[in-house]
Amino acid sequence: MEEWSLITSHGLVLAAISRNSQETTREIGDDVGITERRAHGIIVDLEQAGYIKRTKVGNRNVYTINPDVPLRSRLSDASVGDLLKLFGWQGQ
Repeated sequence: MEEWSLITSHGLVLAAISRNSQETTREIGDDVGITERRAHGIIVDLEQAGYIKRTKVGNRNVYTINPDVPLRSRLSDASVGDLLKLFGWQGQ
């Protein structure tokens, strides 16, 4: 049987960033179970949509989550912060 997740890769990458905003793209990909290249593409998507902001600190990226951005769902008025609280996120 094929493995699947109730939460999309985009949601899982966002959750991984919420747990450690200083992880490398490779580490985020490993956490989620996707390639580094796929993780990078998702990070770009999340940044372009305003969910995260990427800041260069030394030779690393540090991510800041914008918890007030609404989820892309016609079924809910919840925000990104509301979703991340399900993953134990305490805010930044």
